[in-house]
Amino acid sequence: MSLDVKTGDITKVCCDAIVNPANSFGYMGGGVAGALKRVGGAIIEQEAVAKAPIVVGSAVATTAGMLPCTFVIHAPTMEKPAMRIPVENVAKATSAALTLAEQLKIKRIAIPGMGTGVGGVAPADAARAMINVAREFENKFDSIIFVDRNEIMVNAFMKFLKKVDGYS
Repeated sequence: MSLDVKTGDITKVCCDAIVNPANSFGYMGGGVAGALKRVGGAIIEQEAVAKAPIVVGSAVATTAGMLPCTFVIHAPTMEKPAMRIPVENVAKATSAALTLAEQLKIKRIAIPGMGTGVGGVAPADAARAMINVAREFENKFDSIIFVDRNEIMVNAFMKFLKKVDGYS
């Protein structure tokens, strides 16, 4: 398995699934969720809301609409939209997303920085939590792609990977 880091727009990543750091209601208003809905279409939110409530620590999959993937995996980091959250929620959401992806036989999955927007988690803390969880899924995927538009988040992913395994 490879852990890759990319700067860019997650809505343009060709993969099997994209992770949405969701809220428990499935509403897709701003941040990554809003971008996924704008590009992929309202059907993604409609399907997510129909599967709500989605408990923090669990995940659901929907179709991807017009996105270049098969699934959007909605993994709540927060119960209500725009809540401040602890870093533990980032770890729970990452684990739930990867567990569901494994069940769906996903091979390539793209994950943005989770909880770092309105959730208020520091990028370095989020990167550490997410990469540590991803390590638990070694050999379950061909590729886990950490992708974000925010250079601070991308640098946090790269710095932590370099620290733990010499990623360059």
